[in-house]
Amino acid sequence: MGKYQLMNVADGRIFEDEGWTLDDPKGSAPSTVRAIYENKQLHVGDDQLGLYKFADWMPIKRVLENPSCPITYKSEKLAKKLGLNNLYITFSGWWPERGARMTTCSFKETEAYSVCARMDEKQKGKVLVVASAGNTARAFAKVCSDNNIPLLLCVPQDNIKALWFEKPLNPCVKLFTTASGSDYFDAIQLSNFVCELPGFLAEGGAKNIARRDGMSTTMMSAVTTIGRIPDFYFQAVGSGTGAIAAWEANLRFLEDGRFGKNKARLFVSQNKPFVPMYDAWKQDSRALLPYDADQARRDAAEICAPVLSNRKPPYSLAGGLYDALKDTEGDILAVSNEEAQAAKALFQETEGRDIYSAAAVALASLVQAINNNKVKPDDVVMLNITGGGEKEFQEAHQLYYLEPSHIFPIGFTKEEVCKVATL
Repeated sequence: MGKYQLMNVADGRIFEDEGWTLDDPKGSAPSTVRAIYENKQLHVGDDQLGLYKFADWMPIKRVLENPSCPITYKSEKLAKKLGLNNLYITFSGWWPERGARMTTCSFKETEAYSVCARMDEKQKGKVLVVASAGNTARAFAKVCSDNNIPLLLCVPQDNIKALWFEKPLNPCVKLFTTASGSDYFDAIQLSNFVCELPGFLAEGGAKNIARRDGMSTTMMSAVTTIGRIPDFYFQAVGSGTGAIAAWEANLRFLEDGRFGKNKARLFVSQNKPFVPMYDAWKQDSRALLPYDADQARRDAAEICAPVLSNRKPPYSLAGGLYDALKDTEGDILAVSNEEAQAAKALFQETEGRDIYSAAAVALASLVQAINNNKVKPDDVVMLNITGGGEKEFQEAHQLYYLEPSHIFPIGFTKEEVCKVATL
């Protein structure tokens, strides 16, 4: 397991992790903190370890049961269709024929297995609180249920159809929802109120180094499979945390020295009409532009990939997505529902697997980039397929659903949350 210190990205200050540090206590400006690992060269362990085979670059204190891992392979049929000679697909989901065994069918398992493995005796006895638009909740529920870790999920009511499982959950997992018509930001606000109460532990989202470094196993899988850092990285984003994680892993590979000296250009995408980061980026604005809350909820309700609807992403702060895109000469693309649906059908036709709408948004953005001559035929491209195989998995398993313990109305107050959460 990797030994590390923390660095404030804004000013470079190095300091020790107190166990669940999310921010620099001496920081003067909004900033991520980044893990600086003692092992500069990555040693890859046995595949049986799941994502823990990358433990050199993960801030974990233990390993958990049933770990999974992203897989990377060189595409043939999709690559030929797109006119690419070096297209590598990093797949997170259910595809046992290729070695992918994420039973939640989403790369959010990489976050959950890493975050929960960062917990130690100092956090024991507290209830971990996670806000989610769906897939993250399913992943944390599975991992916490399997490992008997108390968990409270906060999810918009309209998204709870995503909370399906292959077996009944451990009672240690509970669910609060925000009423129909609410969005991911409402769920985040609910979780923030809960975390002000004693006995609850904020998971931390993008601020948690374990979340980012767990997600960075996608880039670690790609680079160690390809044998070099790719020229381009494509992913759809809600918060952008996965792209930040890929950038941070890239920086570690530069220090490693065995996989090239380039930075993969981050090409991330949002699902129209919910495109707050795209709008800010196209105006070269570090700050997100004003976005009316009611309009944001309406826009979020229209997109085919609701997991991409974060109103308050880690875009502006030091070490956030804006900095990652600037450092890698990246870009943000906007994809319509129709383009995403066409891309989903294209992946099924060529690669033979169903993928989530968010992953289809990423593929559609790659198609855009090729059509606009931003990606050339010989470029080495990593396409991060962040979820797939759900159709096959669900057809082969009986499903169980998690029901909410309480539903909060839109416009809920802190007092209402405190009253319910302390019962």
